[in-house]
Amino acid sequence: MSSCHETNEPKTSDPASAAAPAQSSCCPSDVSKKKFDWLLWGSLFLSSSFYILGLFLEQHETWFAIAAHSVIELINIMWWSLLLAILFIGLLSKIPQNFVISILGQGGSFKGLVRATLAGTLLDLCSHGILMVAMELYRKGASLGQVMAFLIASPWNSISLTLIMIALIGLPWTLAFIGLSIIIGISTGWLFDRLEQRDSFPTKRSIHKLPSDFKFWPEAKKELKGASWNKTFFLSTLSDGLTGSRMVMRWILFGVLLASAVRAFMPLDLFQSYFGPTMLGLAATLIAATLIEVCSEGSTPIAADLMTRANAPGNSFTFLMGGVATDYTEIMVIRDTMKSWKVALFLPLLTIPQVIIIAIFLNNSFG
Repeated sequence: MSSCHETNEPKTSDPASAAAPAQSSCCPSDVSKKKFDWLLWGSLFLSSSFYILGLFLEQHETWFAIAAHSVIELINIMWWSLLLAILFIGLLSKIPQNFVISILGQGGSFKGLVRATLAGTLLDLCSHGILMVAMELYRKGASLGQVMAFLIASPWNSISLTLIMIALIGLPWTLAFIGLSIIIGISTGWLFDRLEQRDSFPTKRSIHKLPSDFKFWPEAKKELKGASWNKTFFLSTLSDGLTGSRMVMRWILFGVLLASAVRAFMPLDLFQSYFGPTMLGLAATLIAATLIEVCSEGSTPIAADLMTRANAPGNSFTFLMGGVATDYTEIMVIRDTMKSWKVALFLPLLTIPQVIIIAIFLNNSFG
């Protein structure tokens, strides 16, 4: 692997560069800064405090109890996905850039978008775990379009959640939602790629291209043969994963606190009762999806209620997809990683209109 010997990846001959895979010359990370990260450690302290205190609170009536139990619920849902994401990031940091691009396909191409979308659809992680992996893919040379397609298609399109969705809303609607999310992922990715190619975004980087003589399997066998599978390798993988995910973790923990505050002061039954298949109900759903920060596992039951109780399939689809496109944790992480508010805000700008058009069609045709 790249941590063990020289590869074709740029700058791997520099030991300092190889030791800091979560950064790149085009996307400097805030991790390298020496100043104290108040957002990370403050959010960690508060979320830990709420979690511990919530374990001793049996009642759920006060705002503090609701917030504490919400923190417990969200962390219990996300923890395994976040740990897997840290592991994936650490492993990605050891994989030479050429291999990542070979698997995803060439950035800026339709084939590359399809591969990235399918990878996101199949990867069984929650939206916050996916976010960490997506940012590492960007650092490894994936195009903006591939990263956005990966993000949009993946949060609730996992094997485990697909089974849950089938149980809640049935196989036909589950397959329809998956297919529609893949279409939105590819179309949004295509728009991002076109805008990046026209220098509409201040990303200031070139898309990595594979050498013409690069062969995946022969190169993979060579790398695996030369790798040292020892304690040092696994410890450095864990260290790289923690370093690479730090910028994302600060916003995830902040998002947990903000979501818990929303739950404490905005009961979910208000949102679940008045979301009919109307334009007003659709607008309320989109607002709710923006305000309620829930992990993919948490959004699925709510979306199912919108389908079965409110008879609003368009609203159900909007809650799933709108939450992805307007997720403030996601937007802030994209902004921090890519150093551009424009890139971050173009995610909802390009995605939401597509979601609304599909939702109106679903409500009018099947609501």
